[in-house]
Amino acid sequence: MSRHRRPQGFNRTDRIADQIQRELSRLLQFEMKDPRVNLATIQDVTVSRDLSYAEVYFTLLGQGEEAGVEAEEALVKASGFLRSSLAKSLNTRTTPKLRFHYDMTPERAAHLSQLIDDARAEDRELRPEDDETGNNE
Repeated sequence: MSRHRRPQGFNRTDRIADQIQRELSRLLQFEMKDPRVNLATIQDVTVSRDLSYAEVYFTLLGQGEEAGVEAEEALVKASGFLRSSLAKSLNTRTTPKLRFHYDMTPERAAHLSQLIDDARAEDRELRPEDDETGNNE
């Protein structure tokens, strides 16, 4: 074990990723005029160790996968504007190149939840005696 151990907690890339997430959220809400990204929410940002790339994961409120693909294309086209705006607020020598990814986690979660609900409803139909005894959750 090294004597010169760094304190645990956020490292520099985590702090920069958090700052990029906050700033991109602000830029999308107030600066972008493209209607395809109006409802975009930045879910996560991961920055490479050398700060050359930032992977940006976003979702769209109440939209489908097709709208997500369109929003991703719009964000890729606007990445130059977003990156230059980030450069003004980040206190780093270079600003990471932005790579946008549509995050399908909410759609997957809704689908899995629906499957679980369907399976529970089917169980209730097959075993109605459990409902009468109060063993359901």
